[in-house]
Amino acid sequence: MSSLRSIAIVAVALFGSLLTVAGCAVSPLPFTAIAAEPATEVKLEVATFGSGCFWCAEKNFDHVPGVVSTISGYMGGKTKRPTYKQVSSGRTGHVEVLQVKYDPKQVSYKKLLDYFWKTTDVVDGGGQFCDRGSQYRPVIFTHTRQQRQLAEVGKAALKASGRFSKPIAVEIIEASTFTAAENYHQNYYKKNPWRYSSYRYGCGRDRRITELWGRNAAAH
Repeated sequence: MSSLRSIAIVAVALFGSLLTVAGCAVSPLPFTAIAAEPATEVKLEVATFGSGCFWCAEKNFDHVPGVVSTISGYMGGKTKRPTYKQVSSGRTGHVEVLQVKYDPKQVSYKKLLDYFWKTTDVVDGGGQFCDRGSQYRPVIFTHTRQQRQLAEVGKAALKASGRFSKPIAVEIIEASTFTAAENYHQNYYKKNPWRYSSYRYGCGRDRRITELWGRNAAAH
């Protein structure tokens, strides 16, 4: 056994010498694991829309491909860290909104705007559907100059379309401090499906959208 081992050692040494001459024995590359390239971080963008009850807006946008997350909340008022009770009184100046985080490689802001128009009563500035008051009025809160330009172009196109007999009531306002709504409001349609469905049907949201946009309107 010892003689066989000696022969093996000599053979290994000889093979190593030949590799050295060939110029590759000194390189550890063939025996070194290649480090994996770091995953490219997805840079998400933010959009904020007010279209009445944020429970319904959340359900709508959760089904849009490219939308990564949605948060119900409040924007546009002066009261710091407002509560639902304060906002629903209509005295804080806030609007119920949905803040959307999306992957711009999968869905453009323009497509999100198109979806917003077709899930909103664009001619009702006094609220939305059965929810009345300034806290439910339709608003697009823009986060960048490009978002504002696209929103203005979209609004102008609706005016020029001649589709509506009333003026387009959607406001376009620069985004301000966003306050997330209380936890029980988040994913309300998932946590309380029966109550949510009953509210949505009773509020007439989908019936009104069909009246405005027809049966081929964005999915509810």
